[in-house]
Amino acid sequence: MASTTPAEGAPAVAMGGDGGGGGGGGGGVAQLRLPSADEIRAQDIFNNCAVRTAVSGVMGGGMGVFMGMLFGALDTPLHAETMTARQQFVHAARTMGSRSMHMAKTFAIMGAIFSGTECLVEKARAKHDTVNTVTAGCVTGGSMSARAGPQAACLGCAGFAAFSVLIEKIFDRHE
Repeated sequence: MASTTPAEGAPAVAMGGDGGGGGGGGGGVAQLRLPSADEIRAQDIFNNCAVRTAVSGVMGGGMGVFMGMLFGALDTPLHAETMTARQQFVHAARTMGSRSMHMAKTFAIMGAIFSGTECLVEKARAKHDTVNTVTAGCVTGGSMSARAGPQAACLGCAGFAAFSVLIEKIFDRHE
C-alpha cells in the first residue's frame, strides 16, 4: 500500500475526490505535493528567454545532426557501381558529415529564432496562447527564407506559421 504522507520538507494539500486508490467508499483524499524551493528556482531559470533560446538552439542542432546523418546515409553517388566498398564507405561518411553540419546549423538557428520569439511575445502579451506560436512561426519562416527575396519571406512566414499552428493543434498545448 502506498504511503499517504507528503514528501519530506514539502507541505501537502488535500484535494477532494477518489484518490485513485480503487475500492468502494470513495472517501479517499489525494495528496498534492507543492514544489520545493529548488524546483521553483529551476523553473524560474527555464522561464528566462535567453535560456530557452539557448536550449532550443542546442536541441535543434542535435536534431539537425541526426537528420543530416539520416539523409546523408541515403544519398548514393552517381557512379556507385564503379566504386569499391571502401570508396563508397568514405563517400557516405563525408556526405553524412557535411549534411550533418549543414542541417545542425539550420535547425539550431531555426529552433533558437522560434523559441526566442515565442518567449518574447509571450512575455510581452502576458498570455500563453496560439497567437504567440503563429507570431513566432511567421518570424522564423520569414527570417529563414528572407535571402530569397520578399515573396519567399512572405511565403516562408505563412507556411511556417501554418505549420506551427498544426503542431500546436496536434500536441494541444493551449486550451
